[in-house]
Amino acid sequence: MIIGTPRETADGERRVAMTPSSVRQLSKLGHACKIESGAGEFARFPDGEYVDAGAEIVGNANLLWESSDVVCKIRPPVESEVDLIRGGQTLISLVYPAQNESLLKNLNSRGATVLAMDMVPRISRAQKMDVLSSMANIAGYRAIIEAGNNFPRFFTGQITAAGKVPPAKVLVIGAGVAGLAAIGAAVSLGAIVRAFDVRPEVAEQIESMGAEFLFLEFEESGSGEGGYAKPSSPEFREKQLALFRSQAPDIDIVVTTALIPGMDAPKLWLEDMVLAMKPGSVVVDLAAERGGNCDLTVPDQKIETSNGVTIIGFTDFPSRMATQASNLFATNVGHMIADLTPDKDGVLVHDMDDDVIRGATVAKCGEITFPPPPPKIQAIAKPPQKAPELTPEEKREAEIAAYKKTTREQVAMLVVGAVLLLAAGMFAPESFMQHFTVFVLACFVGFKVIWGVAHALHTPLMSVTNAISGIIILGALLQIGSASTLIAVLAGISVLIATINVVGGFLVTRRMLAMFQKS
Repeated sequence: MIIGTPRETADGERRVAMTPSSVRQLSKLGHACKIESGAGEFARFPDGEYVDAGAEIVGNANLLWESSDVVCKIRPPVESEVDLIRGGQTLISLVYPAQNESLLKNLNSRGATVLAMDMVPRISRAQKMDVLSSMANIAGYRAIIEAGNNFPRFFTGQITAAGKVPPAKVLVIGAGVAGLAAIGAAVSLGAIVRAFDVRPEVAEQIESMGAEFLFLEFEESGSGEGGYAKPSSPEFREKQLALFRSQAPDIDIVVTTALIPGMDAPKLWLEDMVLAMKPGSVVVDLAAERGGNCDLTVPDQKIETSNGVTIIGFTDFPSRMATQASNLFATNVGHMIADLTPDKDGVLVHDMDDDVIRGATVAKCGEITFPPPPPKIQAIAKPPQKAPELTPEEKREAEIAAYKKTTREQVAMLVVGAVLLLAAGMFAPESFMQHFTVFVLACFVGFKVIWGVAHALHTPLMSVTNAISGIIILGALLQIGSASTLIAVLAGISVLIATINVVGGFLVTRRMLAMFQKS
């Protein structure tokens, strides 16, 4: 198959759906690659790199569409591009079929097979093709960079001869892929980060990244299908807004990411909250494309309010990091084509029984196949049901039952061990029993000694390793004076190797400690 990639026609779009590295990846699958001249220019991929990777440069979009069996692009095709699609051709791009019903009908009328990369189901096997997560990751990171560019202070706190600089306080609303990326970037820059999400199960993820999760005392789960949040009840929303109002005067930077696919962005950061923020504060609204989470957001613009708060409503954050975004997008598409080419022979096999391919396919052979059926494997496992609380009497009965079970298991093990020892004593030679007794005692004493070691070194593993090495040295020293030359040589080698391990452990520990000492 010939896979072609045209130049993106949307204003300000700098990404490209095929990179030189993805050309090599697709070539290994038996496909030939074509790309429109200059398509990768804004993403820092000149035509020469594509030629070196084995792609053919095509002079204009018309020739590329005509000569390609599969066309990969980023943005949904515009009307002029739809007119270039022919029957039997395959289009792989973002489509947003739920929001672009007329576009889907037009694509289907052309007889093309259309795979919407935004419809890849959120199951484990499909993560390598999830372009929404790839682009959201970039958007979250870039949001912090844009905020830092407009924030008039440091992110990290400092104490200098000129005075004390307090750390910036960042609030991230929504802890999906974009929110977690924003949290990670802000924490790494030294800011104090707080985060909120309607899904309580993400609290552990937020806290593991060094941020504080803002709990809301309200019994309602915001977890929806496919890993997204669901719309909140009016009562929950009022509690949520009250929490945000209490945070607004103290927060320097707000990053909002709350967005449910196919719906307008919920208004979460209202005008009164913006007016309560300090001059110089920044709001970055990642939901600006769907109206924004902030009341004052203007899509594709950066504005400053009367009280000196900067509100950034850019809708092209991934495009502002075109090289990285193109690499990730092209890799996602490459994985999709790899699944479509199971035999790596350059022939597409459109298996509609495959959950991932079926989920992404929105039109095929003149038939609209959107919406897809739910995947056979659920995208996000349901939270485990809480066990019913037991009464004190029931707890006591359960503890007694568990104790009796453990006792029975221990008695059974002792009986089996006694029978085995009795059998060994009856049939094994006397010398064997003497050595076996020493062996058992050594194991018992060694176990008690090793696991009783205090973890004084920089890792518990190294402490235990050094304890084991010490026991080896002790045993080898007892054997080093043996009358047997072989035993003496082996004992000497044991002492040497174990000593190297002990000395090396302390040297590594010394180096580790030196990293935290002031020079």
